[in-house]
Amino acid sequence: MIPLMDTVPHRKKPFVTWIIIIVNFLVFLFQISLPSNILEMFVYGFGFVPLKLTNLWREGLRLEILFFSWPLITSMFLHGSWLHLIGNMWSLWLFGDNVEDRVGHLRFLVFYLLSGIIASLTHYIFNEYSSVPTIGASGAIAGVMGAYFVMFPLARIITIIPFLWVPLFVQIPAIFFIGFWFVSQFFSGLFSLLGPAFGGGIAWWAHIGGFIFGIIAIPFFRKF
Repeated sequence: MIPLMDTVPHRKKPFVTWIIIIVNFLVFLFQISLPSNILEMFVYGFGFVPLKLTNLWREGLRLEILFFSWPLITSMFLHGSWLHLIGNMWSLWLFGDNVEDRVGHLRFLVFYLLSGIIASLTHYIFNEYSSVPTIGASGAIAGVMGAYFVMFPLARIITIIPFLWVPLFVQIPAIFFIGFWFVSQFFSGLFSLLGPAFGGGIAWWAHIGGFIFGIIAIPFFRKF
């Protein structure tokens, strides 16, 4: 299923959503301009590496842990490919404008960043000895989807469903579209616990953690 748009118009310009999307594209353009050896160090330095945090914690380096917290934020602005970037930014554009409309610009930015941080920490719980950098905005966007799930459950998501060579356009209630997405993430996360080969290189638990955080936290951010 490929979501195209939703049926909920935004009342105010989603400036923060636009800025986040622009920053992500600019950072990715900078990434692909780097030589491969520099790019590897860049991703390892600014991506979230669970093993780094584990080592600092075991050595009792509390101040260093505070300094290391920056990759929890910087990692959500890095991406591994054009497909990775465009897929994430399309989802943010689809769901972020309405959430920002309801919570306000500054509170949306705080909510987005916290969603990404909680997503990375959830990933850490299940992968504390992983030396693979985690990058991407999907954990933060999962939080936005959780908020959308709570605030706009009856909104319609206009979706393309390929049928043979004919694209079918259907309207799916957000509660079913996002609910199906979360269930697929949850079971993929369970399979990933069997071993790295079952995870497919995707931080499923980051998506799960971000989504649950979005559901729980959005009542404290939204405007009444």
